[in-house]
Parts: sequence; structure tokens; C-alpha cells
Amino acid sequence: MRQQIDLNADLGEGSPHEAAVMPFVSSANIACGGHAGDAETMRDSLRLAARHGVAAGAHPGFPDREGFGRRELHFAPDEVTAFVREQIEALKAVAAREGAALRHVKPHGMLYNMAVRDAALAGAIARAAADSGLPLYYGLAGEASVMLREAEVLGLLAVGEGFADRGYAPDGSLWPRGQAGALLPHAEAVRQGVRLAREGTVTAVTGEQVRVPARTLCLHGDGAEAADLARDLRAALEAAGVQVTAPHP
Repeated sequence: MRQQIDLNADLGEGSPHEAAVMPFVSSANIACGGHAGDAETMRDSLRLAARHGVAAGAHPGFPDREGFGRRELHFAPDEVTAFVREQIEALKAVAAREGAALRHVKPHGMLYNMAVRDAALAGAIARAAADSGLPLYYGLAGEASVMLREAEVLGLLAVGEGFADRGYAPDGSLWPRGQAGALLPHAEAVRQGVRLAREGTVTAVTGEQVRVPARTLCLHGDGAEAADLARDLRAALEAAGVQVTAPHP
């Protein structure tokens, strides 16, 4: 049987490279008003995704535009559920006007990173996702993460995520941004993406072999090199016999 992997990108965040990235991915995580995005950008991203046959989902983050959702903030669980639900519903409203279907939820930035280890936060996010009616939930794959467990408890279909362009710690978490090895150079990111898809493993920044049972690979869509990486990774995956396709409920 031919191997399959989803290739997703975080989009709708104001990057000028979005139109160049979209043709090479199979899922788009669309910012919906927290860290970035408004009704116009959501509409544009949904239309672009539809044009290229890309599955669309919600990408809620901390309500922190100044910090682009990358600052550590603290809210009560019910507050997290409320603002995540509000963001998802905002995207659903635009999608309804466009006649577009939404299939998944993937948290953004620091909200995602904190939920990897914080079960209460992970549960609060997953509760909003479950309330939305979107069936798929993307979260960090591997034993270091509680995200997928909390989503499954609430009846969501968990999709383990790996990162082609990020370095890993020995426990399977992502190496902290700002430290050497956190962001991989182009060729190394392509190699790591193919290995994740075919073997479900990576080499940690510190040299250990780490199991990462990913069903989807993330590419960051906001850099100048994003389209080149998306194109080259997709080509390398297909050359390795891996079919790039969005997951189905």
C-alpha cells in the first residue's frame, strides 16, 4: 500500500507568499481573528484553498495580535474555550457565506506549545473544537504531548502532527524557538519531512532518535522561503512514493 501524509500550512496570517504556498499543500490552517486574520483575509484564504482543492480548517490562537500569538499568556480554562470557540465560529460564518467546508482545528503558536504539556489547557481548546462540530483535530504527535489524548476524550479524531522544518528535543517536543537548531535549513527540512512520512522518526537536535507518529506535516507559510520549501518537500515526498492527501473524518 502506498504511504500517505497530509501537508499543512498555517495561512491567512497576512503573508505575501500564501498564494505561492497553497498549490503544494493539502490542508490549510486559516487564522481566524486571534493572533491574525479578519473576515477579508479568511474569505481570501478560503477562496484560494477551494481553487487548489485544499482542505480548510481553523487556526485559533491567543488573542494577541501584538505578539502574533507567540507570547505565553494565561487564561482560565473557560476563558480559553470561549475565545477559541469565538474564533472558530468567525471562520465558520465566513465559510458558510462562501459555501466552503471546514474540516479541522489546529491551535496556533504559543497556545499550541503550552497545550502540549498542559492537560487543562489542552482540554479547554479541545472542548471548543468539539463544540464547533469540526471532526478533525491537529496536535503534536508523540509521547511528549497530551493534546491528542484530550481531543480523543471529547470524541474528536486526532491527527498527529510532525514538523518538517523544526528541530526536536529528545522527548519529542519541539526545540525552543530562538535556540540553535530550532529552525532547519531548507535541504535538511526536506529530508526530515520525508523521513517523518516514511519512518515516523527524527533525529533530535542532541542526537537521539525520536519516534514521531505523524499523519500530517506542518510547514510555516509566512517566510520568504515557504513556497520553495513546500514545492520541494511535496516533490520529494511523491518521489519517495508518499501520497500527499488531506486526512478524512
